[in-house]
Amino acid sequence: MSKKVLAIYYSQSGQLGEIVASFTAPLAAAGAEVETVVVQPTTPYAFPWTGKRFFDVMPDCVLGNTIELQPLHFKHQQYDLIVLGYQSWFLSPSIPVNSLLHHPQFRALLKDTPVITLTGARNMWLNAFERVRQTLKEAGAKLVGNLALVDNHHNAISFVTIFYWMLTGKKDRYLNLFPKPGIADADIAGMAVQGAEVVPLLNTQQWNGLQQQWIDKKAVTIKYQLMFTEIKAKTIYAAWAKFIVKRKNRDLWISVFKYYLLVAFFAGAPVLMGIDALLIKPFSAKRIKARKNYYLQIPNS
Repeated sequence: MSKKVLAIYYSQSGQLGEIVASFTAPLAAAGAEVETVVVQPTTPYAFPWTGKRFFDVMPDCVLGNTIELQPLHFKHQQYDLIVLGYQSWFLSPSIPVNSLLHHPQFRALLKDTPVITLTGARNMWLNAFERVRQTLKEAGAKLVGNLALVDNHHNAISFVTIFYWMLTGKKDRYLNLFPKPGIADADIAGMAVQGAEVVPLLNTQQWNGLQQQWIDKKAVTIKYQLMFTEIKAKTIYAAWAKFIVKRKNRDLWISVFKYYLLVAFFAGAPVLMGIDALLIKPFSAKRIKARKNYYLQIPNS
């Protein structure tokens, strides 16, 4: 195989790098030239986060603002496949990856090139994927597949463990009671299965049906309750972001947003989901199925 693959991603903790490496290992083993590029902001985002810094990036994430990246260096001017790894920050593509997607040098590579997107998320990835998908379309890329790995623990549990990991940098069991934060090692290793399924398609460049194959095999799934929560949260985040950027005392309102988010997550969301479960969901099977298909499917894939 003499195919050229570009694997490009941004990660603070390194977890997304493990996901990309697991996925691309079968491609390299089959003889493809896999070039891995790690995106680096000119001004790095420190890891672990501070609480203030983490919430302060929310408006820029939600509003799609970009930052300056360190120079990008690519071996080739054209690739047979681009594997794009990205994280979701506040239901949006991380600022470094959003900046990459709007970078003229990278957009030139995307033009008419097959792209597979990989995301590693706590559990909510739909809105970030929708924005990545739209930006890839605008750049003229051919999105042929999407995979999303998530922390499969209960929403409330993963909420606690992810903040423990982000604010301490420790990926161990908080209080020796909670599970390890992040995506399970077995799930990351399992990405090699999907990577191996890409090998014959890379040779033939016949990508039709790849996404449906992954959907049928449950390689990418959507939980209704999380989809419901994310759709509602998208509107709320957008309203807060637009409000905060207009305030002179930004720090104060970032702090207010932080406490609002905690109250909404632990008190408001359960009430809304309870109402939905009783009054809306039982009568909305077709609408729910259509919404899931919208996020799972890739048009013309």
